[in-house]
Amino acid sequence: MSYFNSGNRLQKDTPVVFNLIIINVLVYAAQKLIGNKVTDAIALYPVNSVLFKPYQIVTHMFAHSPQMIFHIVFNMLALWMFGSLLERFWGPKKFLIFYLVCGIGAALTHLGMEYLRAPDHGAITQEMINEALSSDINIPKYFLGGALGASGAVMGVMAAFAYIFPNTQLYMMFIPVPIKAKIAVPIMVAIDLFGGFASISGDNIAHFAHLGGAITGFLLVLYWNKTNRKTFY
Repeated sequence: MSYFNSGNRLQKDTPVVFNLIIINVLVYAAQKLIGNKVTDAIALYPVNSVLFKPYQIVTHMFAHSPQMIFHIVFNMLALWMFGSLLERFWGPKKFLIFYLVCGIGAALTHLGMEYLRAPDHGAITQEMINEALSSDINIPKYFLGGALGASGAVMGVMAAFAYIFPNTQLYMMFIPVPIKAKIAVPIMVAIDLFGGFASISGDNIAHFAHLGGAITGFLLVLYWNKTNRKTFY
């Protein structure tokens, strides 16, 4: 799939995608310039952590890893590629609702799975965090780590794209031939499902957030299709 969008055309035809990209870039710039205070405030921490704030369920999807520029680059590229078509198809208001709901669904799934998989569901206090940071032991990511990134919302966008445009040919990394969207996206979901339960050492990807976003997106577009008989193709 390839097409060209100039900056002005993107802003005019798909204002939500354009502004989402701008917001994400500005937040990333603030993270880089101001430092960890911004990231610590808006990342999504475990619900039983003293660092958790309810607003993080929304803010986390506009932040990215300051140490990994490819994190924001890949997410914004995917948002532009797939989100632009969906925004034209649905209109700005419906697409914005969809995107935010997918991001929130991703956050709630991530929080739920991290809580269920934690061996001790007690409160994580600041003293416990300070002690863990000063030790040399390998601390589980659900104990200290804050999740951030638009990946969950973007996975919801990709799931909807695969449902609405199932036969669109896509190229995936390390696969030299095009694959239909209805096959490519489930492959990505399967990879996240494996990664989520495998708990591979050094893997810092919030796989269940990806899965939550994809499932939320699929269910929402399925519901919309059943309540609004507009032809999907």
